[in-house]
Amino acid sequence: MPFLRVCFVALLAMCCAMSGATAQEPTKIKFTLDWKYQGLHAYIFWAKDKGYFAKEGLDVTIDQGTGSAATVARIVSGTYDAGFGDMNAIIQFAGTKPGQQPVMVYMIYNTPPFALITKASGPIKTLKDMEGKKMGTPAGGAAGVLFAALAKTNGIDASKVSVVNMAPNLQEQMLIKDDVDFSAIFTVTSYANLIGMKLDPLKDFRWFYFSDYGVDLYSNGIMVSKAMITEKPKAVAGLVRALNKAMIEVAANPAAGVKEMMKVEPLMNEDIETKRLIFALKTHFVSNETDANGIGDVSDARMEKAIKLLTETYKLPTPPAVKDVFDRSFLPAKTERMLKLGTM
Repeated sequence: MPFLRVCFVALLAMCCAMSGATAQEPTKIKFTLDWKYQGLHAYIFWAKDKGYFAKEGLDVTIDQGTGSAATVARIVSGTYDAGFGDMNAIIQFAGTKPGQQPVMVYMIYNTPPFALITKASGPIKTLKDMEGKKMGTPAGGAAGVLFAALAKTNGIDASKVSVVNMAPNLQEQMLIKDDVDFSAIFTVTSYANLIGMKLDPLKDFRWFYFSDYGVDLYSNGIMVSKAMITEKPKAVAGLVRALNKAMIEVAANPAAGVKEMMKVEPLMNEDIETKRLIFALKTHFVSNETDANGIGDVSDARMEKAIKLLTETYKLPTPPAVKDVFDRSFLPAKTERMLKLGTM
């Protein structure tokens, strides 16, 4: 009898141990980037390599992306649970297929990375000067599509602007060769491309940021599937905490963040990617709004205006409410989200 009792106790202990191991199994999350590896993604890999995901009980797999808007489609399809992508794409999806869209839980691009650029030595000095000129843009490029809204907001006759489409990788080249007079660009991409061409992006070119001319949209951030919010809210909160901690630390030392990225993609140009990250931090991540509210959050009033603008631009049949596309309930306290840039 004592022997049987000992066996029973041992079996019970083993079952408890197995139950405990099962309970501690990390939650797997498939995460998609917006594009190929860039210095901009440093904070994501920082969170992984420093163990911040693991500390939150998460096992995060990170894959490269094919575009900010494609992140939405990848999550909706169920292939990915979360990702880094464009808020405007969420709004467009929600406006046509309400209820199926992912939800953003942490905003990163507080000001949109959309701009028009022209040669500093050229004749275009104001938006009005663009009438009668040729605009370069990849077919379907967000900045090119939103040019109509920019023109309308600023009293520009868009019908007087000729649109020239080209492959994305030829955009800066065609501007330099005067095949077009100005280009509608994704800022962080063109900025790095121009540096790679041995040009000074800010001295050799004139920039017209959409946000400075009334098209004050939000852009890329962390989004998750509705299924994750419903079924795994603790995992969503953990994901946001880990990425927020990493973002704060990388912003304080961008060069260190990019060095971490070089372990992931050794073929990247470390100098260019560091400059790209610093440009994004200064120009798009940090703003008066993030100084007041912390990074990750949004202004509901500003978001409502953005939804209205996108509804008019894309003729969305079912405009979403802010709560349909953004959920701030997973954000850490504001004191933990105050982003301060390091010496750059």
